[in-house]
Parts: sequence; structure tokens; C-alpha cells
Amino acid sequence: MKKFILGLTGGLTLASTVASTVLASDVVIGVPNWPSVRITANVIKVALEDNFGLEVELQNATNPIVFEGMDTGSMHIHPEVWLPNQQGLHDKFVKERKSVIMTPAGVPAEQGLCVTAGTASRTGVKSILELSDPDMAKNFDTDGDGQGEVWIGAPGWASTNVEKIRAKSYGYDQTFQLKEMDESLALAEVDVAVEQNKDIVFFCYSPHHMFKLHDLVQLEEPAYDASKWNVKQPTDGADWLEVSSAPVAWPTAYLHIHYSAELASKYPDAAKMLAQVTFSSKDISDMTYALVVDKRDPGDFAKEWLNANTSSVDDWLK
Repeated sequence: MKKFILGLTGGLTLASTVASTVLASDVVIGVPNWPSVRITANVIKVALEDNFGLEVELQNATNPIVFEGMDTGSMHIHPEVWLPNQQGLHDKFVKERKSVIMTPAGVPAEQGLCVTAGTASRTGVKSILELSDPDMAKNFDTDGDGQGEVWIGAPGWASTNVEKIRAKSYGYDQTFQLKEMDESLALAEVDVAVEQNKDIVFFCYSPHHMFKLHDLVQLEEPAYDASKWNVKQPTDGADWLEVSSAPVAWPTAYLHIHYSAELASKYPDAAKMLAQVTFSSKDISDMTYALVVDKRDPGDFAKEWLNANTSSVDDWLK
């Protein structure tokens, strides 16, 4: 039986991934580096193993490597593709190559910049447009260089590149240092800022446990306008940032499971289940809270969640 792997973000090369996993599992799930995708990957893993007797492996990988893996057969499922963030990969492998299939049900998601409620009260900041004001930016200066600091996302996230474009478009790339770091480190800074009553501004998205953990305020900005959303990625050319512009809010994003056409051919019943998997925004937020705040083991929590949501699983298997 051919092995499939679900990919996670990590240091393995695609070549070593193929060599090390094809002989180990029926299905491989790719897992990028944010909390909610880790828990949804585990839920899908347990559901496939319990209902179809498949041996399923989770593997760390970046978004591009997971899509490449689904195209070549070394990986078979991406549990949480954010659109439009990963629109380029989606268009290439779903629309053009037709080697990857998107499930119809998507979880709605929002993205933007947030401050803590205490920050909003102390500084009076309400709008993202105010960040280009040097006097406002000084409220967020932690190293004394006269510029504020804002976390715009983790290295490798497509959204991080979009936030660079938005910072340039709004002008606060001139008043703020744009920080890229792992999400766990960035959210630890938020925890400290709340505890010490310090001002902080950072990239935020929902569904996410951070909104359950802290009282946050998303900064206002002009409504999304497709005619003003001209966003490129580094893969589009060396001048991607220079030619891009996005002086408006993000469009509503949707989180979709994607799986390989090869998986659909080899295991049609499993693919049928994937096509019917649905999560609510609350599901995703509660799952990530359990993983990050309660420090639950993702595999154990996935089993408990499936046992507590048998009616949902029954719907997936119809």
C-alpha cells in the first residue's frame, strides 16, 4: 500500500521527506507553523485512522512544500489553507495543475492589527492610519530609537509579506520597525505587555485563542476594496514589494482543507470524508486555546474532541 504523509513545517527537505515517509505511512498530512493547523491536523489524523484503518503521519513543512508534496505524491493533505493568503499556491495546484482538490466548506477568518484594551485606553489609538504619526509611534518604542515596533507575523507566512505591503501603503513602515518572529514568541510579548500595562500593537487574526485570553481591540481601517488590493508575493518577482499596494483592510479569509487528487483516487471514501469536514470559528478558537494555553497534547485532545462531537463526525461520514 502506498504511503501518504500530512506535512508539518520543519527542516526536512522535500527529497528527504519522500525517502523517510513513503515507507512508513498510508497518508501524510502536512503541518505548517501555526497553532490551529496543528490541532486540525491531529483531528483529521485520528478521524482517518479510526474510520478507515489508515496509518497516518504528521509531518512539519512550509505551505509551498506541502503543496509540492500533494502534487508529487509525497504528501496528501493540508489541513488549513488560508485564502486569499495562499491564493498563488491554490491557483497553481488546484486550478492549473488540478493535482490538488479544495474542500467546499471554509471557516471564515479575519486579519488585521490589534492592540490590547489597555493600550487603546492609554494611547487613544483607534485607527491603523494613526500609526504613521511619529508621535503615536513613540508610544510603541521599546528600545529608545524613536520608532515603534509592530509584530507583523512569522517568517514564511504569506500574510507577513502582505503586512509589509500594508505597512508601506499606510506609511507606518517609516515610523515602526516591522518585526518578524515565531508566533509563540510574539504572543509571549503580548502576555508581558498585558501583565506590565505596556503599550503594544501586533498582527492578529481570528479564529484564534488570543481573543479568549486577552481583551483586544482591532484597529479600524478603510474597508476592503478589490480595486485597491494589489498584492504580490516574493515568488512573483524581486520587485514584489515595490509594485504592490494595499491601503485597505484585508478581505474576509476562508480556511479550507486541501488534499491531493492521488489521495482521492487511492482512498475515495477518505477523500469523501475530507470533503465533508466542517469546523466552526468557535471550534478552531477552543482547539487552539486547549493546545496553547492549557498545554494539551494535540493527539490526546483530538481523540477527546472527536468523542465529544460524534454527531459532527457522523455528518462527515455520510
